[in-house]
Amino acid sequence: MATPLSHPQRRPPLLRQAIKIRRRRVRDLQDPRAQTAQELEPPSHHLSPEERALLYEEALYTVLHRLGQPEPSHVREASELLQYLQEAFHVEPEEHQQMLQQVQKLEKPIFCLKATVKQAKGILGKDVSGFSDPYCLLGIEQGVGVQGGSPGSRHRQKAVVKHTIPEEQTHRTQVITQTLNPVWEETFILEFEDISNSSFHLDMWDMDTVESVRQKLGELTDLHGLRRIFKEARKDKGQDDFLGNVVVRLQDLRCREDHWYPLEPCTETYPDRGQCHLQFQLIHKRRAPAASRSQPSYTVHLHLLQQLVSHEITRHQAGSTSWDGSLSPQAATILFLHATQKDLSDFLQSLAQWLAYSRLYQSLEFPSSCLLHPITSIEYQWIQGRLKGEQREELTASFSKLLAYGLSLLRKFRSVFPLSVPDSPARLQSLLRVLVQMCKMKAFRELCPDSAPLPRLVTETLRTGTVEWFHLKQQHHQPMVQGMLEAGKALLSLVQDIIADLHQCQHTWNKIFQNTLKVDLFSMAFLELQWLVAKRVQDHTAVVAGSPVSPEMGESLFQLYVSLKELCQLGPGPAERDGVLALDGFHRWFQPAIPSWLQKTYSVALARVQRAVQMDELVPLSELTKHSTSAVDLSTCFAQISHTARQLDWPDPEEAFMITVKFVEDTCRLALVYCSLIKARARELSAGQKDQGQAANMLCVVVNDMEQLRLVIGKLPTQLAWEALEQRVGAVLEQGQLQNTLHAQLQGALAGLGHEIRTGVHTLAEQLEVGIAKHIQKLVGVKESVLPEDAILPLMKFLEVKLCYLNTNLVQENFSSLLTLLWTHTLTVLMEVAASQRSCPLASSRLKIALQNLEICFYAEGCGLPPAALHTDTFQALQRDLELQAASSRELIQKYFCSRIQQQAETASEELGAVTVKASYRTSEQKLRVELLSASSLLPLDSNGSSDPFVQLTLEPRHEFPELAPRETQKHKKDLHPLFDETFEFLVPAEPCQRDGACLLLTVLDHDTLGADDLEGEAFLPLRSVPGLTGTEEPGEVPQTRLPLTYPALNGDPILQLLESRKGDREAQVFVRLRRQRAKQASQHAPRPGQ
Repeated sequence: MATPLSHPQRRPPLLRQAIKIRRRRVRDLQDPRAQTAQELEPPSHHLSPEERALLYEEALYTVLHRLGQPEPSHVREASELLQYLQEAFHVEPEEHQQMLQQVQKLEKPIFCLKATVKQAKGILGKDVSGFSDPYCLLGIEQGVGVQGGSPGSRHRQKAVVKHTIPEEQTHRTQVITQTLNPVWEETFILEFEDISNSSFHLDMWDMDTVESVRQKLGELTDLHGLRRIFKEARKDKGQDDFLGNVVVRLQDLRCREDHWYPLEPCTETYPDRGQCHLQFQLIHKRRAPAASRSQPSYTVHLHLLQQLVSHEITRHQAGSTSWDGSLSPQAATILFLHATQKDLSDFLQSLAQWLAYSRLYQSLEFPSSCLLHPITSIEYQWIQGRLKGEQREELTASFSKLLAYGLSLLRKFRSVFPLSVPDSPARLQSLLRVLVQMCKMKAFRELCPDSAPLPRLVTETLRTGTVEWFHLKQQHHQPMVQGMLEAGKALLSLVQDIIADLHQCQHTWNKIFQNTLKVDLFSMAFLELQWLVAKRVQDHTAVVAGSPVSPEMGESLFQLYVSLKELCQLGPGPAERDGVLALDGFHRWFQPAIPSWLQKTYSVALARVQRAVQMDELVPLSELTKHSTSAVDLSTCFAQISHTARQLDWPDPEEAFMITVKFVEDTCRLALVYCSLIKARARELSAGQKDQGQAANMLCVVVNDMEQLRLVIGKLPTQLAWEALEQRVGAVLEQGQLQNTLHAQLQGALAGLGHEIRTGVHTLAEQLEVGIAKHIQKLVGVKESVLPEDAILPLMKFLEVKLCYLNTNLVQENFSSLLTLLWTHTLTVLMEVAASQRSCPLASSRLKIALQNLEICFYAEGCGLPPAALHTDTFQALQRDLELQAASSRELIQKYFCSRIQQQAETASEELGAVTVKASYRTSEQKLRVELLSASSLLPLDSNGSSDPFVQLTLEPRHEFPELAPRETQKHKKDLHPLFDETFEFLVPAEPCQRDGACLLLTVLDHDTLGADDLEGEAFLPLRSVPGLTGTEEPGEVPQTRLPLTYPALNGDPILQLLESRKGDREAQVFVRLRRQRAKQASQHAPRPGQ
């Protein structure tokens, strides 16, 4: 019957598939132009069918002749191990049974216990000196079952080994003199037949030599030593002292044991006799399988390790998982048993593991980190002399092949470790760590002394791999259709791939190579790739420059230019370079395409603006966003233009200035075009509208759109980086040229937008001005019976409705502008109406209240116009006029005297003369006492150069003091400095004296016998300042008051003019007539300049 082992070409399906995948992957990574066919084939780890059969026999033999208790993590059942071997070697069940029967018929091996006596501690001191001279006797007792470790079962003869084990089977260690902690480190091979009834015995003795009493007394150190001397005197001369023993059943041992065992006594005299450190290993001799008889143990173990690890990897791949380097319990158990039974050293096991894993890594997929453990183990145990020649050659070849294979993976690291696979960086780092650790090994340095330093090898490999990757990418992007446009697109795609690769190198790969090998992958890759890119871009642009640049070609060149800029920005700065880069000055290759780029930018933006306006329904976007969709699209257009300018960022300063001028010019032109288009759109939409409110809505949206446009235009200096441009062009442009050019363009555009906005706002204001004027006119025509507060309600409701509507539909800036226009117009209308109602206090009162309420309305609790904008000169003049016009005649007369009192207080000059008085008020008598003392420096009004002065005293205003007649002093002839010294008393209550405007009017006259008296001047003494009026106490010493004389205003007083206009008011007319008379008199004798 045919079996898999009988066909040399047949392999297990999973294994064949894994090998094919691995070989295909390696083949894809190689460059056929640089590699030979021999390099494409990974080193084979597969055995011939004959070798596999022998190895299978060896493995079965190992499991069938297993010794010792299993390790905790190992598989206990032999059937499970045999089933695993059948799967690992891909043996059919029938053939497995046949092979198993053949192995069972083979001769059993010689079972041996490899015992190592390491050391002891805390043993008894039997000599006089307090120490002992210990040695051990050991052997295996067969055919007797011993209770392992139970002290109560060992009450047998003292010298177990001497008396129960034949002398030829007894082994003895060296004697360690004078110590309680001896160290032997001696190994013995003890054969046995049946593990179930065999026991290991070790007796520890103290070697005694024949000494004289004098010698022993010389070694005496304490009383215990003296007692030992007496004890030795009773025993036979030269008899050794028993120190303790160790008895272990072999069937209780694991394949390998390493323990401290207590030394057991035969009596209870000294129960604590110390401990002995022993190592045990159950091994085979004379194994029957052909592999063990024909090949070194190390080689057989290496082949078995390769076979089982290959099966582990293949099994994981079949389950779509990656092997993590951990062996299954079955594989670990079998390998452990084989290495133990063959008595392989730890070093040879590590060497076999390294050779197996390094070979398998080159053909099967598993983590390279699995190689670190054998590297560390070999490095720790390395002694070159312990290797045979064949082993040295194998190890040297494994180093060279793994290094070459690792470098081949690094050359293609972009495809072998793609970032699309999450664990690729970790796998690459693991591979580099393996290579670094391998090259640092003493074994590698001794066996491969001619190998170049790893960083140099990796650098050259990466440089070669980068160039190969570039050529592969260039070939990948080769266009199917030959043409300049297609070639440009292919070149653009190539540059973008290079940028993406450099980003990956910079952010991911470079950190790994730098941290592991101090290799700067990014700088090396950048220098190589930029040189390759520069050559191809320069060739392409040179061909394109020979013909007109079409829009499509211009767009392709622009994208290529932007990509090259991004590529250059990845590289080192000028200060960090060692030399000139091939891409330095690459912008000059694209200079012929600049006009095409600028025209394309403007054309695209213009088309987008036209399309946006045509689709705009002139409806606000939301309650908070009051402009329409076209304004948003326009902002996006301008942002795109600014983005294009930033992308271009032309290096040459003078040309960059001209490009920026063009961008600003196109942007401003687009703004004005938009204004024309949006107004035309508003006329188009409102043409069929009968609702005037809808038309007003659209007008509000148009104004808001223009305001939004103005805000966007105002950001041009920031978006186009004028400040940075000014610093760059400062050395090549005349001073002020940038200011005169760019800023002039911007200010012109902003002025045009401002004019358009003002025009729109003015149109909205005109629609309201008519209504405001009508309501103000109606206000003064309301019946007298209607209260002023009620009369202004229609005006306030009208403004509330209209202004709320406009506030909702206009942005704050335009609404404030509208309020300013309306406020100015409203003040003008109020001024006109107030002028026509000067003689009507009732109408003026209503206008006054209207002005107050309008001020509150336009201020709107801080949300409208600020106080500075409200309180204009016109407002203040109107407020004063209405205050006067709304007052009664008596209130006006009172205001007149208030103004004269103020004039009196501000007059310091005595060019008309002065009067001196003393005035006081006695509250108890309600009497005002006035002492007129004198006058001085009067004007000579008579022809003789003198005057005949007298003073007339009246309490003003007359309507406050109707019962008090004027008083006069005596007349003094020809005296410009008369001394009157006269006293007058007025019986008057205190209350009227304390009111505003209440005063004592002192009129100094020149007496004429034939004609009317001439006016020397007037003085006003405010009554509220008279002592005694403000308190309850009577005045004491009354001070003198000197009052300069004044004249009435020669040009007329507004209060008098207002009173004069009230023709039907007799009191007003009488008062005006008297004041006019005094003004006339004053005008006849007013002093001339220089007199």
